Amino acid sequence: MKFPTPLIRTTLVKRYKRFLADVRLESGEVITIHCANPGSMLGLTEPGIPAFISDSGNPKRKLRYSLEMIEVDGSLIGVNTNLPNKLAVEAIEASRIPELTGYDTLRTEVKYGTNSRIDILLETDGKPDVFVEVKNVHFVRTKGIHEFPDSVTARGAKHLDEMANEVANGNRAAMLYVIQRSDGDRFKIAEDLDPTYAEAFKRATNAGVEAYAIRCNVHTDQIDALDMIPIV
Repeated sequence: MKFPTPLIRTTLVKRYKRFLADVRLESGEVITIHCANPGSMLGLTEPGIPAFISDSGNPKRKLRYSLEMIEVDGSLIGVNTNLPNKLAVEAIEASRIPELTGYDTLRTEVKYGTNSRIDILLETDGKPDVFVEVKNVHFVRTKGIHEFPDSVTARGAKHLDEMANEVANGNRAAMLYVIQRSDGDRFKIAEDLDPTYAEAFKRATNAGVEAYAIRCNVHTDQIDALDMIPIV
């Protein structure tokens, strides 16, 4: 996935109110930008770290610029949670996830369960449908290990239970964790940060819900989901 225009290097001043951040441009000017990330962004909000922003090109938009990446210890980390679904679609269509290949139709944002929408639905004649839920991952606290979630996600636990119901109905269901960084080689559930989600994950996988983690190459001009890593 290529960015339509080059990202702008800035310095993070602060991130606040979940969807807002202040950054300092190279000119010294401080501007407020949109932060498309509802999570805590644990470990990625230290004032003074490099931040890369995109320009919508629309001067009439309330917040013209958006936060795309943070740089920590020399590693670029994608923080825009609007991107993982696009990255997942690209990876599936490019056959980078062997377990999710061989389907004729890929649809997104399909209604299912109780007032929910599945991120990706794969369909083909003669095979069970595959319900794919995509989660963004950018949290690391132990070198080499990516973790999810970085804060409590009741919605995420609900989705796991609904996916288990789809398996019980004869379909397939898969959690796909899209890791917007490349400085690790393993993935795990952060059980201590959200025990309820961890329990829901165990219930779901015991019920037959599949789980995969795919790591991205992150550059200032593009992000690509390329290789699978083990879940530990």
